[in-house]
Amino acid sequence: MDAITVAFAALYQFGDAFAFLVLSACGLAVIFGMMGVINLAHGEFIMCGAYVTVSGANAGLPLPLAILLGALVAAAVGALVERLVVRHLYERPLDTIVATWGLSLIATQGTLIVLGSTMAGIGTPLGSFQIGGYSYSVYRLVLFVMAIVVLAGLYVLFNWTRFGVMARATIQVPHMAAALGVDTRSVYSRTFALGAGLAGLTGGLYAPTMTLVPTMGTTFIMEAFVTVVVGGADVFLGTAPAAVILAIVKSAMTSWQGQLFGQIGLLLAVIVVIRVLPKGISGFLLRERA
Repeated sequence: MDAITVAFAALYQFGDAFAFLVLSACGLAVIFGMMGVINLAHGEFIMCGAYVTVSGANAGLPLPLAILLGALVAAAVGALVERLVVRHLYERPLDTIVATWGLSLIATQGTLIVLGSTMAGIGTPLGSFQIGGYSYSVYRLVLFVMAIVVLAGLYVLFNWTRFGVMARATIQVPHMAAALGVDTRSVYSRTFALGAGLAGLTGGLYAPTMTLVPTMGTTFIMEAFVTVVVGGADVFLGTAPAAVILAIVKSAMTSWQGQLFGQIGLLLAVIVVIRVLPKGISGFLLRERA
């Protein structure tokens, strides 16, 4: 195996791990990292997006529109959950654990009862290409590009738009924002819906690559939480660097000893980073900047 083939294989595996971590974590970074809501139903929003995407594709929608539909339905469900449940728990953050865990169980078991233990997939689009003796999926490269696009979109949204300014003001100093005439309830609702919609987008993007089962959210939620915790409270300063570090560790350990060691390496990296940087990467960067 020549050096170019080895280098490309390593970069491809890193890009795949990076995309998975970023897309899994972005919605949670908005809801947990920014809003402080410990959302244990994050995986079920991802499942919602995946199921809606596959249903839309099977109904004849082009895959990009089916993915968009999955994200929009997850956002609508998120807005409903915020209005009926989460809105009453902003002053009781630990209670959000119990509430969202309960919602997670209801969604998982409800899907199992209504739709069965599995749903037929739609297959991975765009085919593959070959370098050396190895074949690579083109769609995995699309996922990497989408991870970059989502990060850039969030940066623009929260820094260059009126909604983003109001959202950051409401989350950081809600009573001052309310005194200045901001409808804080509406901002909280839209921000939570955004996080849920990003989770649905993740489910839609990964739906063609995996088997759809009611418990598929657990595949994402552990890595989403560790990425957000390592990144810290600031979505933009923390999520991307955390994903880069964890993707390097995961892809290197996976290449060396397989998937199990990749997960073990990921968790060990989290323990080390949190021990050294208790406020995450963004907390360290903000402290240095100050």
